Amino acid sequence: MRGKIILVAALLILVAGFLLFRGSPQNTPGPVVLAAASLQEALEAAADEWEKQGHPRPVLSFAASSAMARQVEAGAPADLFISADTDWMDTLESKHLIRKDTRATLIENSLVLIAPVTSGVDLEPTTGFKLAQALGDGKLALADPAGVPAGRYAKQALESLGVWTSVSDRLAAADNVRSALALVAHGEAPLGIVYTTDAAAEPKVRIVATFPPETHKPIVYPIATLAASRNAEAADFRAFLLSPEGLAVFKRYRFTAPAPAS
Repeated sequence: MRGKIILVAALLILVAGFLLFRGSPQNTPGPVVLAAASLQEALEAAADEWEKQGHPRPVLSFAASSAMARQVEAGAPADLFISADTDWMDTLESKHLIRKDTRATLIENSLVLIAPVTSGVDLEPTTGFKLAQALGDGKLALADPAGVPAGRYAKQALESLGVWTSVSDRLAAADNVRSALALVAHGEAPLGIVYTTDAAAEPKVRIVATFPPETHKPIVYPIATLAASRNAEAADFRAFLLSPEGLAVFKRYRFTAPAPAS
């Protein structure tokens, strides 16, 4: 409970500070968006485009999808939620905390094995590949598989390839995917598993290999308006993100368009 209170208080401070900064009454505040950490650069760029069109800039808050979903559960004052998996959106939907008719798949991503840019490691993620040996005395950096989507996908991929048990006791489990990325970028872990988009945002790492998509659940980012939202701009910003113009922004950061519904 104390953790939930801290999370909500932090977001309240963020929103209050934004409102003070915007100043005059004619400057209607933009919607508050709670988003997965892996969306940071792309969503900031989308917010820039939206603001250039004469709209109030959205208030963006980034963390693990699990942390953001818990903020919503704790009553955080927000308007839109963008998760890095369907599970956390399902959780909020089951508790009637989102408007079900606004839920949609925004974008997709892929999963990669990374190393420091100076590393010469060469691995191909196939069944039984020598991941544990490649770690040497180091640890494998990934987001916490107990609740963070990027970590869940990583665990699924490693289980599918039959190597999870060889590394499960050698994890550097981070609170979100960007923290896992930082461990590799700073040389604190010889290998890590993150999204393609994260690796592209960090020049101090290189992609060793991409995990076959069939080794893990599809990496999709659902978006929805929160049930408690009262911001008049929320629906329009959501529609912009889902539009071809919004998708073009995400594609610049190596996200992909959602697969057509079957």
